[in-house]
Amino acid sequence: MRKRHHTKIIHEGEYVAEVAVELIDPDEGWSPYLSLDDALKLDEVREALREGALKKAAKISHVFTLIPVAV
Repeated sequence: MRKRHHTKIIHEGEYVAEVAVELIDPDEGWSPYLSLDDALKLDEVREALREGALKKAAKISHVFTLIPVAV
C-alpha cells in the first residue's frame, strides 16, 4: 500500500477551496481512495462553504472567491 499527497478542489457557490488529502493506493490494483478522516474533512469544508462560514473552512483549507468575468 502506498500513500500520496493530493489536492482536492471543492466548489460551492461563489467559493472554491483547495483541501490537502492523502490518496491511498492499494497493492491489489483497486483505484486510489481516501481515508475516512480525509473524506470527513472534505464534507466539513463543503458544509462550511455552503453556510458561508469561511473562517471555519479556511482553518483546514485554502479558500478563494470566484469572480465572474464580463465579456
